[in-house]
Amino acid sequence: MAKILMVASEAAPFVKTGGLADVVGALAPALAASGEEVAVVLPKYRAIRLDRAERVFHEMPIWLGASLYNVAIDELQSEGVRFYFVDCPALYDRAGIYNEKNLDYPDNPVRFAVLCRAALGIVRHLFRPRILHAHDWPAALVAPYARHLLAGDPTFLGIKLLLTIHNMGYQGIFPRAALAELGFDDSVLSPGGMEFFGQINFLKAGIVWSDAINTVSPTYAREIQTPEFGFGLDGLLRDRAAALSGILNGAHYAEWNPEHDPQLSHRYSADDLTGKLSSKLALLAEFGLSADTGNRPLLGIVSRMADQKGFDLIAAIESELMAENVALVVLGSGDPRYETMFRELARSYPDRAGVRIGYDEALAHRIEAGADIFLMPSRYEPCGLNQMYSLRYGTPPVVRATGGLNDTIEDSTGFKFAEYSGRALLRAIREALNEYRSPDRWQARMRRGMRKNFPWKVAASQYAALYGRLAEGSADLHP
Repeated sequence: MAKILMVASEAAPFVKTGGLADVVGALAPALAASGEEVAVVLPKYRAIRLDRAERVFHEMPIWLGASLYNVAIDELQSEGVRFYFVDCPALYDRAGIYNEKNLDYPDNPVRFAVLCRAALGIVRHLFRPRILHAHDWPAALVAPYARHLLAGDPTFLGIKLLLTIHNMGYQGIFPRAALAELGFDDSVLSPGGMEFFGQINFLKAGIVWSDAINTVSPTYAREIQTPEFGFGLDGLLRDRAAALSGILNGAHYAEWNPEHDPQLSHRYSADDLTGKLSSKLALLAEFGLSADTGNRPLLGIVSRMADQKGFDLIAAIESELMAENVALVVLGSGDPRYETMFRELARSYPDRAGVRIGYDEALAHRIEAGADIFLMPSRYEPCGLNQMYSLRYGTPPVVRATGGLNDTIEDSTGFKFAEYSGRALLRAIREALNEYRSPDRWQARMRRGMRKNFPWKVAASQYAALYGRLAEGSADLHP
């Protein structure tokens, strides 16, 4: 059994802006259920409500350079995990998590540096782990603080550092002038340190000073070592390849399962698909689409609207796609170009296309259940969760063969394309539509996907094995 302290900027159910929260919120309890002793450190944002928390540290001074930040620590136990919340109202008591009105908070470097230093204070005073596990760039400075700034402190001797990269596209890159605010001197500004094209890079610092690095799927671990997916850090990751591995995320089937999903009015299973058609008709009604559309294949999208998610490919083929006599429902928000594109599509095809701008968790469940085919044509996808949900809901996905999409979707359960082009996406959609016209073959594909299983307990066992190799100082950190 290992003793693990995770550090992250978000975790479900307390605070969530994306997949990072789902992963931390599911992995920590899964590890605890397997017998590990786990704690998680989070900022105490305004949005977090802690009715049952106990204040376990009233005043923890955090010095960053010449600035002092006094933080308090609240503790709450949930699902066998200790959650520590870093209370510093000047930094975290805000309307947003990372930004407001699409503008990042200018003091984000300090906000997340304080999180990292507070985590090390928790190590000193409250919870001394064997493994200190940081998630993504907001937690990445744990490593240079522990290994460089506090290198002579015996508190951190013997503690191993793991960094999980959830998305290389977000690295925490800030002006060099921020370095003094973080408490570092110029000795970390080198190609082998925190420097990145004249700026400072939190994620790079975590990669440099951590004992091991992992990503959220095996394919993505290989991809980020290439210029196409490494976002300028591929050379460093190739240098650290011996310490780099990939562990596929799991799916939270307690919440995402059509057999008992409370968000659905019609439930179903691989053995009884009756509720699938009923879910489709209910979804069409919810979007105000014609009931006759029930005879057409219904494509579903639930996504952040961004180039990373392949929306430029959808834009390239929208006319040809709608000429296939399909119906389309879309839920998401993001780039105004794509929000406008889908609104105009809905106006052009009022009986066949519906869009909801924003995010609605319950509606996301109903789209997974009601759609016939799910689209995820991502430029890159570290892991992805919706393709796993789609399989479980009998909604074969069309995906690009990248990252976790490649690791979870097989030719027998979904439809994959490799070339990043609208033409390749359209070919894959047409392949899916052709099979959809053969009901027996389509239902067999649905059932194969619904019986696929990606439980968090499998991912947790792989993390536990990685923790064990790391604690033992193994030269080979790969499974």
